[in-house]
Amino acid sequence: GEIELVAGAFSGNPQKSAAMGAQLGLDPKRCYENYETLLHQEAALPASERVHFIAIVTPNHLHFPIAVAAIKQGFHVLSDKPATLSLSEALQLREHLQHSSSLYGLTHTYTGYPMIKEARHRIASGELGKVRKVVVEYAQGWLANSEDENSKQASWRLDSHQAGISCCMGDIGVHAANLTEYVTGLEIASLCADLNTVVPGRQLDDDGTVLLRFANGAKGILMASQVALGEENNLTIKIYGDKASVEWSQMEPNSLWLKFANAPAQLLRTGVGNLSSAARQATRVPAGHPEGYLEAFANIYVNFANLIRAKQHSSEVQPEDFDVPGIDAAIRGMAFIENAVAASAKDTKWQPFTIGQ
Repeated sequence: GEIELVAGAFSGNPQKSAAMGAQLGLDPKRCYENYETLLHQEAALPASERVHFIAIVTPNHLHFPIAVAAIKQGFHVLSDKPATLSLSEALQLREHLQHSSSLYGLTHTYTGYPMIKEARHRIASGELGKVRKVVVEYAQGWLANSEDENSKQASWRLDSHQAGISCCMGDIGVHAANLTEYVTGLEIASLCADLNTVVPGRQLDDDGTVLLRFANGAKGILMASQVALGEENNLTIKIYGDKASVEWSQMEPNSLWLKFANAPAQLLRTGVGNLSSAARQATRVPAGHPEGYLEAFANIYVNFANLIRAKQHSSEVQPEDFDVPGIDAAIRGMAFIENAVAASAKDTKWQPFTIGQ
């Protein structure tokens, strides 16, 4: 209810773009044949008519050029992850943003779930004590066999020219890494990685395990796999402190387990009881109703809309002020992917987590 889709380039094929625009009920004049035409013609419209922001939902190799072109035309940008094709591009993107008034957000979807926000609140408030251990697992099985490569979604993710240097870590491992930092408030300081290409003939990894060390000394294990046959979208995270622990699963997203050493475990549920303001604001439906993936996306979009409104009154606002992953999260995500790939290729055990200049 906060955002209206008014224009777009919906396909690399101009005819398909026009057909999709018609299906969406848009003005044919604002259904463009490519993103260059979209940005040029929208920028020429009066300020009261042109789009406020561009949503980038393309394969990875187009994220950077579209974002830069949009920023140069003065538009805000909300992009799918990973932010760019490489860390170098992400750092360049930050430079463009620093010389513009454009806002930038990244749809790390799982940060939009109410109970993830509740877990973050509990840790930030000290309820878990000092975080000691993080275990995050993201298991999928949709690329378990070579014949699975024939779908449109698979073909570009397994192509280094479109996906970048990683398939599994670039597609889902980066979500898991982002979730650990978002929920715990800790940054990954170093890592040890073992990435695998399980199905013969593939260019890029489809499975991997990464050991993590965080800035506070906590240790972590990150497992991501797209060849875990039978798994759907099984993202789980467990965070252990010296006072308590939390556990959350994307397959049961309305539940958050809070566990103690000498007391009964507590099952916290979306929309029930005295939850944090962040969790309440992210809750969209009455308790007991399924709420998940699409609502999590929508929460990020709504927060981004509120950020744009705030920007109209203050130039100092930042995406993080409105709980939107911004360019810093984008850079750390690309750094995770590149560090994991580099560490996996080396014989030495631990590699420092570096971002560059």
